[in-house]
Amino acid sequence: MHSRRRVRFLGMVIITCAATMCAPQPPAQAPPRPAQATPPGRGGNRAPDYPARLPAPPEQVAQGQHLFQSNCSFCHGSDARGGETGPNLVRAQLVLADQHGELITPIVQNGIPGRGMPKLTLSATEIADIAAWLHSQPLSDRGAPSTLDILVGNAKEGETYFDGAGHCTQCHSVTGDLAGIGARHDPKTIQNLVVSGGSGRRFGRRAAGSAPPKVPPTTVTVTLPPGQTITGDLDHISAFVVALREPDGTYRSFARHDSIPRVVVTNPLQWHIDMLPQWRDSDIHNLTAYLVTLK
Repeated sequence: MHSRRRVRFLGMVIITCAATMCAPQPPAQAPPRPAQATPPGRGGNRAPDYPARLPAPPEQVAQGQHLFQSNCSFCHGSDARGGETGPNLVRAQLVLADQHGELITPIVQNGIPGRGMPKLTLSATEIADIAAWLHSQPLSDRGAPSTLDILVGNAKEGETYFDGAGHCTQCHSVTGDLAGIGARHDPKTIQNLVVSGGSGRRFGRRAAGSAPPKVPPTTVTVTLPPGQTITGDLDHISAFVVALREPDGTYRSFARHDSIPRVVVTNPLQWHIDMLPQWRDSDIHNLTAYLVTLK
């Protein structure tokens, strides 16, 4: 009797084991997939587009503003957002990428002759102060108009300066090229002509019906080693190449290696460019006030 029960029990165990082994097994779970990296610009961590800067000391910002107003505002506007000949500096790529003036200094000290940008005799410390002021300007306020005061000078003193200390009569005449200038251009354009001779891109408006100022071209003479000279209107110039257009329209380009070939640039507005660091605000405003009266 006991043997029969033991046999039945063993049979049930074998059947149970067989059923378990033959039963379908659940599929093995796949290993977890690694998390996908968030693409830049879609909420992930990414490096800032421009350097993160700590606020400059207020006294440095104030000094930078003073230096900018004295040396740069007549081209780039009193708020650095674009003037008659100079572009917006607040949002300029080079200024945005600059940290403490290290990128701005070579441009200011060397100038960009081909674009009418003169070199200024400012120290690296002074340019760092200007950079601090530029960096303090809000980027969101782009396109704000310049707030230069134009007609605040004395016309009589401007006439005296024109005929005397300004040496303007060496190149200009109020009965010749400047005749009726006050009727042809608005005061801001006239002030631009005073400061830079009208070179560069204009940002202001002209008086209704007036023609744009005629700017004489900058010419260049290239002397090749055999002695041949080629002269034409300057197209562009750098440390590596000079390009010009001859009077018949032929375009010529020459590679530069140190002083070869010899290159002489003649800018009819050079006197205005050289005077830019030396202008006194009173002379500019007085001269503008005088020229406006020439109707």
